[in-house]
Parts: sequence; structure tokens; C-alpha cells
Amino acid sequence: MLTATFTLRDLPASMTHLAILLAGIPLLWSSMKIDIVSVFPEYFEVLNLSLLGKAQAKGLVTVQAHNLRDWTHDVHHSVDDTPVGGGAGMVMKPEVWSECLDDLLGLAPATITADAVDCAAEHACGTCDGEASTSTDDTTAEVPDGTAADSPRPVLIFPNPSAPLFTQQDATELSHADHLLFGCGRYEGYDARIPQYYRAQGVDVREYSIGDYVLNGGEVAVSVMLEAITRLMPGFMGNPASIVEESYTGGNALLEHRQYTKPAEWRGLKVPDVLLSGDHGKVDRFRRDEALSKTDELRPDLIEALDCTQLDKADRKTLMSLGWEVSGPHPRKRESLNLPTLTHPSPSAD
Repeated sequence: MLTATFTLRDLPASMTHLAILLAGIPLLWSSMKIDIVSVFPEYFEVLNLSLLGKAQAKGLVTVQAHNLRDWTHDVHHSVDDTPVGGGAGMVMKPEVWSECLDDLLGLAPATITADAVDCAAEHACGTCDGEASTSTDDTTAEVPDGTAADSPRPVLIFPNPSAPLFTQQDATELSHADHLLFGCGRYEGYDARIPQYYRAQGVDVREYSIGDYVLNGGEVAVSVMLEAITRLMPGFMGNPASIVEESYTGGNALLEHRQYTKPAEWRGLKVPDVLLSGDHGKVDRFRRDEALSKTDELRPDLIEALDCTQLDKADRKTLMSLGWEVSGPHPRKRESLNLPTLTHPSPSAD
């Protein structure tokens, strides 16, 4: 029996699905470590159920929820304070978060200069020269040996309704991480200096929204992201092939076609005849056309992102029938291009 001597995290994201389907070759997979910080750690007991619970039992992933209040020092275990500048609600305190995150990330406390904060912000845009200092005095400790300097870089993630939308592409990327650390905000959110500080410390900090709405806290959003991420890990799904044709999956992502099961007729509603034909080519084409049609109706932005060079003749025909122009690099709706409407001359009234 062949044994691969690489891990899937060594593969580019574009090859992940191919590697998942190589079921006959056992792959070496290191366990993903997940830490969650919340004032309600009991919320995450649900993660012991279903497939994520089984993945933990198999050692694919370890999940540990931590109570933020364990890092408080006052009698009331306070984690929040009033907002600077006034306003409604309370804001989560940076002192408590920093003690917690320093412990979980294996970092020593540091004093961050304004230059380091600016450099961290520019680094995300690729403009930082990397020379800014993260300390202005001797109180700043170096990263201890055997922690962040030598270990795989952890990813620190904060749910935030003001942040960029979390996507399937983000889930795919993060499924290759070795250590994810989620911080669940509450009240009016967390002090904005917290992500600033850890970016300046060299931590990979992400902030994500899961939609255009506001929740009471980050626990629900973390649960959503965790499920989206972990289900992409090899060995997690019972049938790994089931994730290949899902909505938003792959470079030319579409919404998934509709699914049916037996019986072929139920309460007067029939399964499309082509799905019963046994002709796999026709079935594949039907499903592809339905995915294109469904995406056109519900998420035309995904159609606009398609690469026309990757579309076959049948794809182009279907999209043209739905009103798309496919001669350019990406499909465009005809009405958005202000193309003239083709009309036939009226018959003369002789």
C-alpha cells in the first residue's frame, strides 16, 4: 500500500479536493487545534455532537472553549467598561483579552509603538518594509523559544458585523491551518486596539462578518465558521466526494443544483425525468444547466465572476439563453452592457 509523505496542508488550496478524492492513499494529517474564548463557554458543548464530535474522537481536531472571565482579577470578574467618548452599551476591555490571548498564543506582553501599528496595517496591503519596532523600552519581551517563533503561525479570528464577509474560499484556506483561535465579542464589541496590537505582534489576525445583520455575541458566528472550516478537512466527512460539487466550491463557483431522492413521485410532484434516465452525461448536463440557471436567478454576482475561458460550449449556450454575453473575459448581462434591442420591422399597411 502506498503512503503519501506529505500532508494536505502542503498542497495549494486548488488541489485540496483532488487530494481528498485519493481515498486509496492514506495521507498524514496533523490535528488542528482550535481554541475559543467566550464569556459563555458552555455554548460550545454542542460542538461535541454529530460529525465535529466524531472528528474530535478520531483526533482530527481538538476544540477547547475558554471562559474569558478566568483572566479577570476583580471580585465581579468584569470584562467590559463604558465606551470612551460616550455612547450606549459597554465595550470589552483590552486588558482582560490581552492576558487571555497572550497565554493561549504563548506570547509575552509587549509595548507597541505607533510605527508598529502602522506597519501592521500596511503589511496587509503589502506596503510594509518590515523595519518598524514593536517596542519602545526594555519591558517588551521577545517571543519565547518554542512558541510563536518556532511553531506554525496561529490564526486569530474575531467575528465582527463590520468586517468583510466570511466566504467558502476563506473556509477552504483556514481548513489548512494548524491552530485557530476564535474570540467571541459581546455587548458593543471588543476594544479596537486588540486586533491592532496582535497584528503588530506578527499574529495573523482575521475579522469576519457572517452576514448583514447583528447578533448578541460572537458565539453563533464562531459556530458557523467552525463548521464551514472543519468539514473541509480530509477524514471529516463520511463521503469526501460530497463536498466537491457544493455551492461556492471551486474556482468557478456556482450554487449547487437541486437535489432529489426517492420516491420518483411524491404528492403529485415528480423528479425530473432525465435524472431517471441512467444516462450519466445527460444527468451531468442537466445538473450543470440547473446550477447555472439557479445562480443566475439568485446570485448573478457569481455568474459575473466566472472565467469565460473555462466555460464549455454547452455552458455558453445556457448562459446566452439566460441573457448573458460570454464573449469577454467574464459573463455580463446584456442589459448592463446597453446592447441595442433587436427588433423586426413592422409589416407595411398597404
